[in-house]
Amino acid sequence: MFQKILIANRGEIALRVLRAAKELGIATVAVHSTADAEAMHVRLADESVCIGPPPSRQSYLNIPDILAACEITGADAVHPGYGFLSENAKFAEILEAHKITFIGPTAEHIRVMGDKIEAKVTARRLGIPCVPGSDGAISDEHEAKRIAADIGYPVIIKAAAGGGGRGMKVARSEADLTEAFLTAKSESGAAFGDDSVYIEKYLEKPRHIEVQVLGDGEGRAIHLGERDCSLQRRHQKVWEEANSPALNADEREKIGAIVAKAMQGLAYRGAGTIEFLYENGEFYFIEMNTRLQVEHPVTEAITGIDLVNEQIRIASGAGLSVKQEDVTFYGHAIECRINAENPRTFVPSPGTITHFHTPGGLGVRVDSGAFSGYRIPPYYDSLIGKLIVHGRNRVECLMRLRRALDEFVVDGIQTTLPLFRELVKEPDIANGAYDIHWLEKHLAAKA
Repeated sequence: MFQKILIANRGEIALRVLRAAKELGIATVAVHSTADAEAMHVRLADESVCIGPPPSRQSYLNIPDILAACEITGADAVHPGYGFLSENAKFAEILEAHKITFIGPTAEHIRVMGDKIEAKVTARRLGIPCVPGSDGAISDEHEAKRIAADIGYPVIIKAAAGGGGRGMKVARSEADLTEAFLTAKSESGAAFGDDSVYIEKYLEKPRHIEVQVLGDGEGRAIHLGERDCSLQRRHQKVWEEANSPALNADEREKIGAIVAKAMQGLAYRGAGTIEFLYENGEFYFIEMNTRLQVEHPVTEAITGIDLVNEQIRIASGAGLSVKQEDVTFYGHAIECRINAENPRTFVPSPGTITHFHTPGGLGVRVDSGAFSGYRIPPYYDSLIGKLIVHGRNRVECLMRLRRALDEFVVDGIQTTLPLFRELVKEPDIANGAYDIHWLEKHLAAKA
């Protein structure tokens, strides 16, 4: 097992990793920008190292300074959390070259799954169902029109190196396709430095279903069920739950088995998530995230398995602590992402939290690095915490969530708490009758 883990992240995920390491008896190192000098994970870590000024590129994305922090403190492993360098193949390679373990997949797997086109080709080869579309990047609008005519409209043009909804354009007819192709290509080049795009069939009312996997890197892999992440705004997840209210046990086991077998074939190492669009009983692969997900706690709630603990075990060579037959699902869990944003306009609301009170009670968990007096810097993602609620069934879970949201108090800044207090009372949410477009339509109607 590792002697000392450096946590190359900030906020609630840095605190989450720190707690897992401490429970394993492993010393921790927090790195931080000057803006995060008083952050909770910095206060609780065994050691801390300042790695630069507030801008991410000069601190949390600064590979030389993070490497120097490893060498100064003697850290023998790095946990990247999510975001920042968590899916940076170069970072993983540099650490391994310096005999420091990257707690995550191999650089090769990060690179393959980070390229949307290569990921789709790999998924097909591994037997994962995919959305009909191009086999690779499309060279021009004429090729796009030919493929669109074959698979049928509507279609969506996507950035090969993209994410977060950038470089994505829908064409509902041939008349729309040229503009969609050129716009997606331009946005992709500006956002990612790579203007490669591909084309897929556009599904009208899909749900966003993702399957959590763990692999030991030696050809053994398991799945931990699915999460439903369909409530989204601008392709960003807002509310996640497990299990999905749209799936039955047979569908869950079928797609889980497909994914686990695929990860065995890939000899995947660590935690990963296979994301699908789901419509009319069919699953369509969209991407794989080769890291821990923001929404991992809902899977932990229904399985009782500590995903960060498993990541650390696997990276150390200890392998998986559970077999597929050991995985059982109990109850229902929902996570709400609490952001420092205006609940209507979603404009970020940095500033000082004057009062911070989290809910408690059976089945309630809050992952947050915030506290009364904490000053939220304007330089980073606006997520300040996650409320995770677990119940024996979905009805109990929703009632418990409503109660917990009423107890949650954050003063001094604006947050998205009012939005969730509204959503939890919506009949469509109570009935599980929503797709990936539901939230944006709801917000537009309320505007």
